[in-house]
Amino acid sequence: MFRPKIPTMPTPTGQVTPPVVVEPTTVVPAAQTPKPAPVAPAPSRPTIQLTPGTALALVGGGTAVVLVVGAVLVSMLLAVAITGASVAVCAVVLRSLLASETKRR
Repeated sequence: MFRPKIPTMPTPTGQVTPPVVVEPTTVVPAAQTPKPAPVAPAPSRPTIQLTPGTALALVGGGTAVVLVVGAVLVSMLLAVAITGASVAVCAVVLRSLLASETKRR
């Protein structure tokens, strides 16, 4: 029941085709084409003008992100602290119960 069943490799049935022989081909160089004239590079990206309104929006958005991430991290830390404290209380109660059980005998 607990022994693994190893599958057997199936044997091929029917006609098996022999491997195909690939013959090498000769490489013929193409006619030389003239190089195109160099093109002037386009600017990589346009300059962005920051108005006071967009700067204020960026600062507000960054502040909101920092506050949300901070709240999440603090709540996770609080959850870990509460869990640790409850485990410690359970350990003290169990130790007390076991100690009182050994004193009765």
